[in-house]
Amino acid sequence: MKQLALINPRNVSDAEVATYSLREAARAIVLDDTRLVALLHVTRDAYYKLPGGGLEGTEDRHIALQRECLEEIGCDVETIQEIGSTVEYWKEDKEKQISYCYIASVVGAKGTPTLTESEKERGFETVWLSFDDAIEILKRCRPTQWEGDYIVQRESIFLEEARKYLQQ
Repeated sequence: MKQLALINPRNVSDAEVATYSLREAARAIVLDDTRLVALLHVTRDAYYKLPGGGLEGTEDRHIALQRECLEEIGCDVETIQEIGSTVEYWKEDKEKQISYCYIASVVGAKGTPTLTESEKERGFETVWLSFDDAIEILKRCRPTQWEGDYIVQRESIFLEEARKYLQQ
């Protein structure tokens, strides 16, 4: 998968990142049948994110993506297109994260998310927006927590890259 960006806002050195643990994650730009995009509003920390999360053990990326979308937005999804990946150096967690992003479509009816206690505490709410509104809302985000800085930058990169595919 094509790497779209290295996200390193804390200027982590190569020597430092060599000591970090590796986390891989699958994320999706999920489109419903009216071409609205699913975003999760993290209300407590004032940012938005794409549905997705970490791979568990040797879990396949597509299986992880399906699991995460069902949990976070209550939707079964089908992968349509590979978008690209980002590498993120999370200094605060001492973690190198590789995020793989796809475009996916909702299969069947939208359901109810099954959020973790942490996600509930952080105020996760699913919103469905036009593609352009999703990009604009990310531009206006001012996260109140350091994690949101990484996430907003990453999701903006993924949405801009997906726009190229969707305009074809």
